[in-house]
Amino acid sequence: MRTDSSPGTLPAREHLPAAPAGTPVLDVVIPVYNEEKDLQPCVRRLHEHLVRTFPYAFRITIADNASTDTTPHVAARLAAEIPEVTLSRLEQKGRGRALRAVWSASDAPVLAYMDVDLSTDLNALLPLVAPLISGHSDLAIGSRLARSSRVVRGPKREFISRAYNLILRGSLQARFSDAQCGFKAIRRDVAQVLLPLVEDTGWFFDTEMLVLAERAGLRIHEVPVDWVDDPDSTVHIVKTATDDLKGVWRIGRALATGSLPLDRIARPFGDDPRDREIKDVPKGLARQLVGFCVVGALSTLFYLLLYSGFRLFTGSQVANALALLVSAIANTAANRRLTFGVRGRGGAVRHQAQGLVVFGIGLALTSGSLAALNAATSEPAHSTELAVLVAANLAATVLRFLLFRAWVFPDRRDGDGDGDGDTTVPASHTPVHHLSSPTFSTARHDPYGPLPQRTPRYPHDTAQWGRDATVQLQPVRPNDTDPRDSR
Repeated sequence: MRTDSSPGTLPAREHLPAAPAGTPVLDVVIPVYNEEKDLQPCVRRLHEHLVRTFPYAFRITIADNASTDTTPHVAARLAAEIPEVTLSRLEQKGRGRALRAVWSASDAPVLAYMDVDLSTDLNALLPLVAPLISGHSDLAIGSRLARSSRVVRGPKREFISRAYNLILRGSLQARFSDAQCGFKAIRRDVAQVLLPLVEDTGWFFDTEMLVLAERAGLRIHEVPVDWVDDPDSTVHIVKTATDDLKGVWRIGRALATGSLPLDRIARPFGDDPRDREIKDVPKGLARQLVGFCVVGALSTLFYLLLYSGFRLFTGSQVANALALLVSAIANTAANRRLTFGVRGRGGAVRHQAQGLVVFGIGLALTSGSLAALNAATSEPAHSTELAVLVAANLAATVLRFLLFRAWVFPDRRDGDGDGDGDTTVPASHTPVHHLSSPTFSTARHDPYGPLPQRTPRYPHDTAQWGRDATVQLQPVRPNDTDPRDSR
């Protein structure tokens, strides 16, 4: 997993400024490998659609992945005939490699890609990129699994797709619904800091990019799409599925060990409404409470299992101390990472030492409870011991949270640290600084200039739309607009 530094933290998300004539706002990449048959109709259809419906300047980039047939010649002919079409040739295969190369070199503020078979209805393209242009979202994906999506594909692919996304939800806690739909877009400023962290160069590229973006707190917009399966697809399902599972394992291991510098692609303070100061509402308290309760419940179960195991070989006091010690170390580590959002190894030893002090308080409470129970009855039942320990642990848990929040993991802002080089913040807050680069700056400016005046071509471009147009509301779409009616 790559851990090299990215160019810097992201500026606050804003609406893209207008662009001068000839400067593309959108760059749509079509990665191809031996697609001599489908390339020309795909590009011409996409170009006609963008000319007819897209209100900004655009570019279509054909990313040739080392094709061995006549695909390069078809692409070169299209680039010569259509001014908005360009060709990028790569000598190595890999969809992820092609997207990384073209997106990294593009000057368009919004970058997108789609599969050459155009399985996705192009009417979803403008809704896909609009949230990125407006500054509402960082990435956008087409979803075939949304409720309002209309999809035509065989049961085999349907099962594989849904099973894969269930795996992502269960193993990586992904909240997006469709990782592998070949219809995605990203803002260029986001791509510049996110792509250096993405390692895969093949089909898992999409999933890795989305998981890292989501874990960094970036906003992913989902668009329901109409999608028709391509029966002539050259994707090798078994190999792709195997590579994807290997990628899931690699990403899961990197996230578990904290080796990814996700704080470098977080949005700055002020861009997130959760960072706003609200009177009498402690910052991050609700999220910390939920995280602490979840970790506490799991720790209690872990403690009870340990206690029951140790109790087979030793007395109740020794078993309680050993079980509490082991579970306290695990509890402190889990709360450090999951509840209070402290990443990296800095200050970990100090946090564990402070956690052991909190452990001592818990030990005193639970040991005192056991002593009181033994004083009340000479041979208490095992179930009674467990009940007393649960009650004592609940009391210790409240005190533990207060000590964790106020003493072990206090909310320190930049400059308020204790001099040990370790800055701790709540899980929902990551301290970042506005770093400028030659390409992007956090200052509000207009690098593109005003858009040229466009001649109105459609009813929605004119002021006459509201007066002259007749809108007919129909409760049911005609059959020929639903891909599920395709034969």
